[in-house]
Amino acid sequence: MISPALTDALNRWLDHQRALSGAAENTIKAYQADVLGFLAFMTQHNGAPQGLGPVAAIGVRDMRSWMAHERGRGVGARSLARSLSAVKSFYRWLAEREGFEPTAVLSTRSPKFQKKLPRPLTEDAATAMIDRVEFQSSEPWIAARDSAVVTLLYGCGLRISEALGLTGADAPLPAVLRITGKGGKERIVPVIDAAREAVDSYLALCPYPKENDKPLFKAVRGGALSPRAIQKVMAQTRMQLGLPATATPHAMRHSFATHLLSAGGDLRAIQELLGHASLSTTQAYTAVDAARLMEVYDKAHPKA
Repeated sequence: MISPALTDALNRWLDHQRALSGAAENTIKAYQADVLGFLAFMTQHNGAPQGLGPVAAIGVRDMRSWMAHERGRGVGARSLARSLSAVKSFYRWLAEREGFEPTAVLSTRSPKFQKKLPRPLTEDAATAMIDRVEFQSSEPWIAARDSAVVTLLYGCGLRISEALGLTGADAPLPAVLRITGKGGKERIVPVIDAAREAVDSYLALCPYPKENDKPLFKAVRGGALSPRAIQKVMAQTRMQLGLPATATPHAMRHSFATHLLSAGGDLRAIQELLGHASLSTTQAYTAVDAARLMEVYDKAHPKA
């Protein structure tokens, strides 16, 4: 249980994250859950409801107890690091407004974990995925729909949420799409002919009318298509092709970036196409060796 004043502070911090940091709503919900989980532990740990006073008095031992508790209930290092990051962000903001010293919280070391590098498909595997996915349904319009979505993931580097977020007003697809990605960040994405043709084929077969203010891709009963449907059809396809479990919708986006870079694409341009805020994030999406990255870097920054 936390006091009304602390609840109000948490809500104001979340509003701050929405407004100034541009965090997506799913991210906001994760922040809220992480901080509330932390405060719930402190309530039980200290045997008293958490208010602004008790929160300001949290010390190093309290933080160690929380970390040990989280590990004890099976929380992985990556998830714990994310929770700690949210707690630190909230404390930094709260300390500035309430005038207390947050060192005990901010000095807590984040657990180390091995970052999982994305595993893109080979060019042949990505092409085979697109070619085979349409055979998973005996209903022609559904087959065309699934093929169109997967083509957009690979051909335009879209996230699954971005592809399924397209509306009837976006079709027929123009030469470039204006995509709003994570955190409300907007980017311009060129549309390849294969993607445009795949969407046109789907629309020609779809039994439901195209509505400008409704999702472009329809579910079986005419509602919005869910990401789970595409995940499922790709899972069936990868089993038939003998591809690993990492051949997911997001892997098609990884593959888009990797294959562009391997073909000589500029790292900064790929960063913009993917909508990444940081170049290091784009580098993590590419499965090329260090020598290739250095070659691209040297071309972009020739020595005097």
